Amino acid sequence: MDLVEETDLLRKIPMFAKLDASKLKLLAFTSEKVHYTDSDIVFHEGDIADYAYVIMEGKVDIMLESDFESVVAATLYVNQLFGEMAILNNVPRNSTLKAHGEVHVMKISADMFLKLICENSDMALDVMSQLSNKLAKSHLRVQELQQQLSEIEHKA
Repeated sequence: MDLVEETDLLRKIPMFAKLDASKLKLLAFTSEKVHYTDSDIVFHEGDIADYAYVIMEGKVDIMLESDFESVVAATLYVNQLFGEMAILNNVPRNSTLKAHGEVHVMKISADMFLKLICENSDMALDVMSQLSNKLAKSHLRVQELQQQLSEIEHKA
């Protein structure tokens, strides 16, 4: 795929749709396209946050690890951003992400991601919206788990 094709592909992703052509070309040139097969680990909990990712094709599972098992906490889909929270907070990854089937992602370096956020208010708003949605979903999941725990305690 050449630079023009990659730029056209990036323009179709809502988060990047309002970027001007020169920034899309820079993003296409500096980002890395990566393919994962089913169950490949994209990154592990505790890894350094050196990239943000956008799903171009496929799905990615957010895994919660315990001493006993690994469970899927959530699944992310095409055009969704992930890995950005650790970059924005300058902390290690807080979960493991695993490919769910065949997955194609765009890896954006932490420096480029922060530069894009700082220079493009529309993109920054999109990132904030995605973070807000993730927070709302996490809150609902915590409420569900609290309800399940309460039910278990009442049966005991």
